[in-house]
Amino acid sequence: MRLKLHHTTYLSRRITRDLITCDFIEARKDKASIEDQVERILDEDILKEQSLDDKVEDILDSQTEEIEYLNADRRQLFWMTKKRLANDFGVILNNEDRFSDIAHKILDYLWEEDYIHFTCSDNQIKNVIFGSLDDFIKGFEKADGEVLAKLKNYKRKLIPGTEDYDLVYHRLYEEELIKRGLIWCKKYIFI
Repeated sequence: MRLKLHHTTYLSRRITRDLITCDFIEARKDKASIEDQVERILDEDILKEQSLDDKVEDILDSQTEEIEYLNADRRQLFWMTKKRLANDFGVILNNEDRFSDIAHKILDYLWEEDYIHFTCSDNQIKNVIFGSLDDFIKGFEKADGEVLAKLKNYKRKLIPGTEDYDLVYHRLYEEELIKRGLIWCKKYIFI
């Protein structure tokens, strides 16, 4: 699953919480300022990928006639073009490598700007951040699987792609994310 801009608020809270609760990390600035910096780093990474996606779309749009003439699969062309341009935009497409890179950026920034101090190896801190990212994404994927299972057993038959299906899916998905503590609603706040 891809990180999206609306995830960064929740994810930055999760990373900050996990960092601050570690015995071997001393927070030198308040939690909110750490969250803001983590969110900024996550946003920058996501925006780089979005600019890559926009460039790939522009390239494919300029070749629409040829793509249609050759009856080529646009999704496959999108992915191949994205892989080819990823290095030029500084985007890492492999999630594990990307999360590791993000963890390094967060760690480096927080250390250099004196947001945190730690008494262990850099790798241990990076692993905490990486674990937060990985757990968060896995939680979203599990929630999606749970919702799809619920939709299969739903009282009335819903057809994927219809407005009713989308409404029910999003409502169930949001409820599942709240239940898992990945997002919060106005009634409940999970920190």
